[in-house]
Amino acid sequence: MKLTTYDKYPEVSVKGYEHQAWQGWQAIVTALNTRRSASAKTVLVIDCYPGVRLSELEHQLLPALNASVQVNVESARQDEQALHTLLARNLTDDRVFGVLSCHQLSEFFDADRLAALRQQVADAAEGLVVVYGPGASLVHPGDVLVYADLPRWEIQQRMRSGELGNWGVENQHEDILRRYKRAFFIEWRVFDRHKTPLLKRTDFLLDTTLADAPSMVSGEALRAGLKETSHRPFRVVPFFDPGVWGGQWMKQRFDLDPSKPNYAWCFDCVPEENSLLMRFGDVRIEIPSLDLVLLHPQELLGEKVHARFGAEFPIRFDFLDTMGGQNLSFQVHPLTEYIQQQFGMHYTQDESYYILDAEPDAVVYLGTKTGTDPAAMIDDLHQAARGEKDFDDRRFVNQIPARKHDHFLIPAGTVHCSGSGTMVLEISATPYIFTFKLWDWGRLGLDGLPRPVHLTHGEQVIDWQRDTQWVHQHLVNRIEPLGEGDGWQEERTGLHEREFIETRRHWFSGPVTHRTQGGVNVLNLVEGAEALVESPSGAFAPFTVHYAETFIIPASVGEYRITPVGNSVGQRFATVKAWVRG
Repeated sequence: MKLTTYDKYPEVSVKGYEHQAWQGWQAIVTALNTRRSASAKTVLVIDCYPGVRLSELEHQLLPALNASVQVNVESARQDEQALHTLLARNLTDDRVFGVLSCHQLSEFFDADRLAALRQQVADAAEGLVVVYGPGASLVHPGDVLVYADLPRWEIQQRMRSGELGNWGVENQHEDILRRYKRAFFIEWRVFDRHKTPLLKRTDFLLDTTLADAPSMVSGEALRAGLKETSHRPFRVVPFFDPGVWGGQWMKQRFDLDPSKPNYAWCFDCVPEENSLLMRFGDVRIEIPSLDLVLLHPQELLGEKVHARFGAEFPIRFDFLDTMGGQNLSFQVHPLTEYIQQQFGMHYTQDESYYILDAEPDAVVYLGTKTGTDPAAMIDDLHQAARGEKDFDDRRFVNQIPARKHDHFLIPAGTVHCSGSGTMVLEISATPYIFTFKLWDWGRLGLDGLPRPVHLTHGEQVIDWQRDTQWVHQHLVNRIEPLGEGDGWQEERTGLHEREFIETRRHWFSGPVTHRTQGGVNVLNLVEGAEALVESPSGAFAPFTVHYAETFIIPASVGEYRITPVGNSVGQRFATVKAWVRG
C-alpha cells in the first residue's frame, strides 16, 4: 500500500515578506538594479558557495547588469599544485577519509593577485563594479552583497554527473569518493566558516539549486524566515539514494520513482546535507538547512547543546531499506579517541537501529559471538578482503531476530549491520561518513568498482568485550517504562550510556504534551498515519506530520502537544523522540 501523504517537499511559509522574493533572471536583475546608484560608483559583490554554476551567472546575470568593471575573484586563486601542497595533510592517500580542515579561505588565494584585484576595484571611478565568485567578498565587502548558495546534496549530484570537480581542481572524472572526501573534509568546512558572517549581513540570498531557474530573497526576509523557523516545528527536505543493497519498502510507501532499481537510503534529517524550503508568497527558496544551524544555533539547539557542539546539529535520523534487498556492509565505527586523533572530529558516530518494519526472518548482526578469538576473526576478514574466501559471519557474529519496533543500540566499537528484510530508522550522532567496512559480502558498488573496505582502521577499534551475553544485556530492546496516563505511555528505549543521545518512545491515542527541556528534539512518527503538533500557547501554527516523517522541534519551542489525527477506537500512535542528554 502506498502512503502518498509522506511529504517529500516540506516548506516553511514565511508571512509578511511576499514582495521581497523574486523568481527568474529578469526579475532578479530588476531587483538588483534598484540598489545601484544612478550617479555614483556601486560595488556589487556576488560571493558564492563552491559548486554554484559561475557560467550561468556569466551568461544569464552579468551581461544584463551592464557593469563598467567585472572581476572574477577566482583569477587570484592559488593554482592546483599550490592548493595540493597546502591541503596534502588533510587530503591523505585514503580513498574515503581525510582530516578536517581548519584553513581560512584567504589561504587559498595568492596575496599579491588578491591585492591587485582590490586595487582594480578601488581604481574604478564610477558605474557598477561587479565582483563575483567563491570568496568575492575578500576583494571588497560590497556596497550591495549577494550570497549565492546551494545545498550539499545538489553539489553531490553535480559531482556524480561529472559536471563538477572540486574547487580549484580540474578533477571532474576523478573517483567520486575522493571528490566527496575533499569537499567534506576541506571545502565545505572552509566555506561554511566564510559564509556565516556574510549571511548575517547579506542584502540578498541567491538560490542556485535548479539550473536556469534561480530564485532570490532579500537578506532581511531570509533572516526573518530563519528566525521564525528556529521557533517552530519544521522538516528538512528528504533525499533518497539507491545502493547495492537497497530495498523496495520506501519506493512503495513514499511514492518514489518506480523505474529506479531500489532505494537504499533516505536522509530524512541530516541538516549538514539536507536543504530547507522556505516560501515567500509565490516564490520558493531552497537553501542548505545548515544555514539555520549556523545563524541560530542557540535557539535551535539550546544553550547546553550549543555549548557542547557549537554550530553543529549533532543528531541524525535516516532510513536504511533492505526490504527485498541485501545485507548492509558489515562494519564498525571509530572510538572517540580514534576519530579525534585520526580525523580531527571531536565526537564519534554512535548510532542505533529502530526497526520500522521487518520481514519474518529478518536479523540484525550485532557484536561478536562469545568465545570469538579476535586474531582468528581478523585473519578471516583479511582472507575475505583478498578474495580468498567469504567471511564466516555465522562463526563470528551474532545474528539477532529483528521485529517491528525493536530497538538495537550500537555504540562505537560494536561490529554490526542490518540484514536483508529490514526497514531501519537509524538514529545516530552526525559524523555520518565514518563507517569502517569490514566485509561487504563480495559485492561491487553501483559504479562497478569494489566498495572500499577499511580493515586497517576497523581492526583497531573493535571492542571484543561486546559478545553475545553483553549485547543481549546492554544493546537489545533496553525498554524501560517511565510513566503512563489516560491515553499515553512513555518508554525509554536507549541509547547506551556511552552514547550522548537519549531516545524515548511515546504510545498515544489522545493529545500528549511534550517539553524540549532546553534542548533540540528530533522525532519520527513510527506508528499511525498522521498527527498534529501544536503549541498550547499558540506560539506557532499547527504543524502536520505523517507516518515515517522526521521532524525537528527547536529548543526554543519549549512546550508542544502532539495529537493523533483520524484514529479509530483502540488505535495507538507512536513517536520516537531523541535529544542530547545533559
